[in-house]
Amino acid sequence: MGSENPYLGSQMIGAFRKFWNHHFFRLVFLALICYLPGCAHNPVMGPFPSGPMAPNSVIAEPPFLFPRDFYHEVGPSETLWRISKTYDVDMSNILRVNHLSDPNQIVNGEKILIPQTRGPRAVIPLYPTKRWTHIVIHHTATEMGNARTIDIMHHERGFWNGLGYDFLIDNGTDSKMDGQIEVGPRWIKQEVGAHANAAGMNEKGIGIALIGNFSKERVSPRELDSLVFLVKTLKNYYHIPDENIIGHRDVPGKTTECPGTLFPWQEFKQRIKG
Repeated sequence: MGSENPYLGSQMIGAFRKFWNHHFFRLVFLALICYLPGCAHNPVMGPFPSGPMAPNSVIAEPPFLFPRDFYHEVGPSETLWRISKTYDVDMSNILRVNHLSDPNQIVNGEKILIPQTRGPRAVIPLYPTKRWTHIVIHHTATEMGNARTIDIMHHERGFWNGLGYDFLIDNGTDSKMDGQIEVGPRWIKQEVGAHANAAGMNEKGIGIALIGNFSKERVSPRELDSLVFLVKTLKNYYHIPDENIIGHRDVPGKTTECPGTLFPWQEFKQRIKG
């Protein structure tokens, strides 16, 4: 049997610390990690394979550097197939670890285990159509929430088909990550919205809401980053001019502060240009 050499081990640790403290080599090390199996196929942004999801889709980099187990709360009208694409985990693995035999067994609000995922990616389906000419930004005026809870709230308020927005950006509450983008059933089905009932905006405007009350608090940096990514993706694909990217309060015929007096319009407009 061989014996371990503690001095050699301490030398190796010291050498690695010196290597890690050098900024350039740290970047090289992280770049190499991202080409390991299970990471290289997750681009920062790029086309998503065509199929049942949408003719064209865009994805964003997942939040975790290394895979881990993660619990997902099922949102309104979410399918296991779509969840598997969001987490980049094979649907059969999700069925196995949750002891499910049928993908249709999942229900709204249920928490299911996603094994060894790098986290929820923003998967934005893009459908060829000329109907979308505007983007309307909202806040939910709530401190907490996710697509499921806002869907329940909208049902209680009498909104037909529940969640009135096309997209919802989470703030890290109610089991969702800060900046996580949820795609609503209306967008998946390409139905008219229920978010701005004036000037025909429900029919021609894409409704995006951020969880929070931005007349009382500021938008989190991650929510704003996700909003910029989402709006730029949509405006570029649908050729929506910057002047048609507006707040709920800017819709003709509406009297509201939405998306809040503290919403950073100047920074947001500057970042979506080009």
